[in-house]
Amino acid sequence: MKALIYEGVETLAYRDTTGPISNVGEHLVRVAAVGICGSDMHAYLGHDARRPAPLILGHEAAGVIEGGPQSGRRVTINPLVNCGVCAACVAGRENLCTERQIISMPPREGAFAQYVSMPESNLVTVPASVPLNKAALAEPLAVSWHAARLALEALHPSMERRAIVIGGGAIGLAAALALQAMGVESVTIVEPNDSRRAFLRERCGQTAETVTRHPAPLVIDAVGYAKTRELASALAEPGGVIAHVGLGEDTGGLDVRRLTLQEITFIGTYTYTAQDFRDTAQAIFDDKLGDLNWIEERPLSQGAQAFRDLRQGIVAAPKIVLDPWN
Repeated sequence: MKALIYEGVETLAYRDTTGPISNVGEHLVRVAAVGICGSDMHAYLGHDARRPAPLILGHEAAGVIEGGPQSGRRVTINPLVNCGVCAACVAGRENLCTERQIISMPPREGAFAQYVSMPESNLVTVPASVPLNKAALAEPLAVSWHAARLALEALHPSMERRAIVIGGGAIGLAAALALQAMGVESVTIVEPNDSRRAFLRERCGQTAETVTRHPAPLVIDAVGYAKTRELASALAEPGGVIAHVGLGEDTGGLDVRRLTLQEITFIGTYTYTAQDFRDTAQAIFDDKLGDLNWIEERPLSQGAQAFRDLRQGIVAAPKIVLDPWN
């Protein structure tokens, strides 16, 4: 099969490689669409020791089962594979499973390829009316759905349901969409990139600003750098909530003194539960997250250039989705 393979820092090669071997209980999925995630970019830049070269990256995918009694079934892929029997899994918190694996990290190759093998429990059927390039957005949308859900659950009932999202990439936009689907009417996205900010306003119908000096009860940091944590610390109202979902850099920025004195709740959020993923997929199918027309499609064969363009900050669309068969 053809695949886009990470071979070293800022080096990707589109070439032939061995196809996946399906284990017992797994299906071979012909990948139709796969998105580029911020974590893929971190690996590309050599910033993620969990993803050593050589490796097939990519974990935001949808496709069609090929072979077996379910051949032809259209599916979106939950890339987080868990043990199913530990305390976290039994409690429905599969994202905290100590044995969890995710495609695009050893030992599981990713979905920047024509095929990937996945357990039955990680596949959600996609209705014929939903394009697979939009179904592939279930994974990044689920990350933000999980963050929005946890933040709203932590918000005191007396506080106004008003939010700021820091970062207008796919996770930030998805967080705004999730909050709106959950009944938060006032959401402002803080995005410094001019072209992306214009895209958010004109194509996505979002309120997007370069900066904001107006605090909010709920702040989601979808970037995760020291500067954005510093901004989140300043923008959260007393008694409010910060949900931190970005993984930009490890340390710095958080104003622990202000969080303590103002009783601001800080929540670290990682991926999603299996139920969050299913709920997100259903929200896509039911058009509760908008028409999702904010993707840019490119062939997987041009994936290396897509990474270079993202690296240079010249991509306006929040998400690039690659087609492995072009």
